[in-house]
Amino acid sequence: MGWAELSETTEGRTGAGAKDNGAARPAVQAIDRAVAILKCFSPRRPEMGISDIARATGLSTSTTHRILASMQANGLVRQTAQRRYALGPLLVQLARSGAFPTTLRDAALGAMRELRAIVDETVGLHELLPGNERAVIDQVESHHALRRTYTELGVPIPLVYGAPGKAMLAFLPRPAAEELLAGPIDAVTPATITDPARLRIELEAIRERGYALSFSERTPGIRTVAAPVFDHESGVAGSISVSAPESRMPEDRMFELGPVVVRTAGEVSEVLGCTRE
Repeated sequence: MGWAELSETTEGRTGAGAKDNGAARPAVQAIDRAVAILKCFSPRRPEMGISDIARATGLSTSTTHRILASMQANGLVRQTAQRRYALGPLLVQLARSGAFPTTLRDAALGAMRELRAIVDETVGLHELLPGNERAVIDQVESHHALRRTYTELGVPIPLVYGAPGKAMLAFLPRPAAEELLAGPIDAVTPATITDPARLRIELEAIRERGYALSFSERTPGIRTVAAPVFDHESGVAGSISVSAPESRMPEDRMFELGPVVVRTAGEVSEVLGCTRE
């Protein structure tokens, strides 16, 4: 069948209106239900019975049984010796195939290059460390002769300093954030925010808009926009930043770049398995 014939046939089908959409809806609904079932499993609930799954998803027992049978046939779930259900071998194969990035750097590098191509400023990748500090772990530098270049790769930096840290700090659990705000905050530049009350107000603004700003607060003459990256458990994993000299980063440009950085951070979060908006 040629392209013109295919287009004609498709038009004929869809021109009838709801009939084509109606035929597709059950298939989409089945996928939605299968996803709902997969989301039931967790480290706390690695195995579940049909009744447990039906209650958790709101599906009837018969519908749950029918969908589980199809999922089992496709390797999405498996049945245990106790006739309960667990995640299936296909998911394990995909997870161990190397198709999924296993590190923040692997997940982010492609998106960072794309972001640099859009803004032509230095894009930084910052990782949350176990002690609730951060470290710069990679960068894609601007092509400008005068540009931001990170030289302290891997060095721990308190989260209270700079946009990349504040972007993480805003989305930490509140007790952990408050612990960091309780300690003395020394000024590292004349613009460093050292007042915890003022930082709390700024963190609330970051949570509302999704990105943080730094007006030379950690490095003199450098302004930065940053957004948090989340992992598969929706916890903060790090942040993506765009930094430039003050001369190329007026305040209005920083606010324009904010949503662009948020989108890039969201793409990286999705690669890491995060499903939060």
